Parts: sequence; structure tokens; C-alpha cells
Amino acid sequence: MSAVDLRRLGRWKRRSDHPLAAGPAAKARDKGSAPPRTLIPTHVAIIMDGNGRWAQQRGLRREAGHRAGTENIRRVIQSLGHHGVRFVTLFAFSTENWRRPDDEVRALMRLPGIYLRRELRALHEAGVRLRHLGHLDVLDPTLQEEIRHAIDLTRDNDGITLTVAFNYGGRREIVDAIQRIAAEGIPIEQIDEQMLSDHLDTAGLPDPDLIIRTGGEMRMSNFLLWQSAYAEYYATSTFWPDFDEDEVETALAAYAARSRRFGAVLSGG
Repeated sequence: MSAVDLRRLGRWKRRSDHPLAAGPAAKARDKGSAPPRTLIPTHVAIIMDGNGRWAQQRGLRREAGHRAGTENIRRVIQSLGHHGVRFVTLFAFSTENWRRPDDEVRALMRLPGIYLRRELRALHEAGVRLRHLGHLDVLDPTLQEEIRHAIDLTRDNDGITLTVAFNYGGRREIVDAIQRIAAEGIPIEQIDEQMLSDHLDTAGLPDPDLIIRTGGEMRMSNFLLWQSAYAEYYATSTFWPDFDEDEVETALAAYAARSRRFGAVLSGG
């Protein structure tokens, strides 16, 4: 990320809350604990888990945890942007989440609109480009319009690309891609991995280098199944609302310490 991009991203917060201001994470960076910038992942995808349990531990309704999780997005995006991450994908609502209690689903359906109405202008001014993964057609028409407007408004921005997977499922995405290929009448002998990748919702995005899951679970939950074939996986017991700048640095340091072989054997390994 260029210095210009960082300055623009910094305006997403008040000067006193600037992501580069001195604090625990900044002090850790000064001590050399942050990973070298050459070892920073280009694309980080996050399964934002643990919101409901975070609320229950505090005697709150699960919806309060989801609201707290939404409030945490800005902090994490700024921290990742400071380190030079260029693409961030957040798993916000899966196709399986419709099975949750009706009141929780209704609360989750309200959050994207609330977030966009509060943050869109600042995101746009910071140069963030927004994308969406998943099916919009079953969502409230007003929410559909808000999401499409946000995507169109930020389409030409050149800062961080923030992709939100909402009403998304990895298996369904693959099926959709195959159906698109079939509908285009592409000869079977021309279908290869690149062809399928080009028909996924993530077409144009690099595959994730690092997938972070908060909340202590150790599964992919139908998230970016095709794209994550060689992603590094990092799981933490920290609930998403508590996943702060120090947690980001810990995850990035764990990534930097790994050797990505992509199926090969490195010399001496």
C-alpha cells in the first residue's frame, strides 16, 4: 500500500484514533515484533465467528454481539491496511445461517444496511473498493439497492478492496459457476481450473493467502472452498468483537513464519 493510500485510510478515523498513532500495537511494531512487510499476505479472508458467544458471556442477547462485531470491522480493516494487505474478504452471513432463530436472522439482516449508511461515505473517501459475494435476490429490496449503490460508488477506488460475503456459500458458488459455463455453451475440452475461477463470484480477486477464523472453531464452514486450496489457515479462540490490532499482528506473524510450498518440496525441507 502506498503512503498516499495509508493517509487516505487514516482519515477513516479521527486524528486521535489514527491507526498509526502510538498504542500497544504501535509499540510492538517499534520493538520489531511485526512481520517484515515482504511477508505480508496480499489477501486476507476472515470468518468472523464468536459474536453470539461474546454477547452471552456478558449476559447480553446474541444480537448485541453481532452489533459489536460490526463495530469491529473498521478497526481490523485499518490495521490490515497499515500492514500493507490489499484485499480483505469478510464472511458475514452464510447460506446456512438462515437456519438460526428468526429474531437473530432479522437482526443480522438489518446490520449491512446500518453499516453502509454509517460508513459508506468514509469508506469511499478512504479509497476502499467494496465488493459482494453471494446471492442478493432473496434479501430485502432496499438492502439490495444499498449494496449495489455501495459497489457502484466505490468501483473505481484504488485502495483496499473490501469484499463482504453475505448470503454466501462456497458450494453454491461453484455450482453457479458451472451453470454459467454451461449456459455459455463453452466446449467441455476448454473447461479448466482457470475457466472455473473466471466464473466464480470472486473473479478478478487473487486467491486468499491467509484465512483467519475467530471464535475457536476449526472448520471452513463452506467459505471460499475453491479459492482456499493453498491458503494458510489461522484459528484463534478470541471472539470476533475482541479481535484487535494486536490479534491482527499475531495472525500476520504466524503467517510470516510459515513456508508456503504449494505442493512442492523446498530445498532443505
